[in-house]
Amino acid sequence: MSGRSRGEAVGREVLMELLGRAEELVDHITGHITAYVIGHGLTLARRAYAADMDQFDLLDRGGVQFARVLGALTPPDWASPTPCEGWTVRDLVVHVVGGTVMSVALLDGASRDEVFALRETDVLGDEPLEAFRTAQDQLSERFRKTDLEMIVHHMVGDIPAGMLLGFRIGDLTLHSWDLARAVHADETLDPVLVQAAWDAMAPMRETMGRTGVFGDGPSGAVGDDAPLQVRLLDLTGRRP
Repeated sequence: MSGRSRGEAVGREVLMELLGRAEELVDHITGHITAYVIGHGLTLARRAYAADMDQFDLLDRGGVQFARVLGALTPPDWASPTPCEGWTVRDLVVHVVGGTVMSVALLDGASRDEVFALRETDVLGDEPLEAFRTAQDQLSERFRKTDLEMIVHHMVGDIPAGMLLGFRIGDLTLHSWDLARAVHADETLDPVLVQAAWDAMAPMRETMGRTGVFGDGPSGAVGDDAPLQVRLLDLTGRRP
């Protein structure tokens, strides 16, 4: 093979690697847009809400809630479809646990490339519930020791740690329902988490359906007198 041919072959290999990395990055970012919006809202609303509820307590409540559903899974459940289009139960759990593991790394100062590399690791292992609890405990500890204005190098860009906290609260709140719905478990969410998410997202109801990640957004069929959990789920494109 000539030097030019070898150069072209190497160039193609590099290009394919970059394209594959770009596709993975797009998938990852798309999966986090929902959490990003919730995180932004929670960051803006936290001063008012924190007067009644410690924001770290919201994170802990979310962890307890998700662990409750995760702990009830049976082997056949892992291949079941979820309300998150294209995701099985396993995909959803990997997303949530992986997000928790990556958040710990971010608060420890990881770079964006280091966080990206974590996607290639087995975050669940042989004991998914234990893996989640361990990571969640680590995350809770890290957040309590972190200045929430500190910048972390998330996949969506450089953001304050307070925004990252919102990511996790949002993921744990809504994905707990997704997981419960997928396996026909108790779908009742912690009302404190429901209230926090609603306060953050309700002001964006007019644009929810145009984000591309909340399905069709609010259906318009749920009245203001419906239970708040039902209104929150409908707001985010879920149809309870």
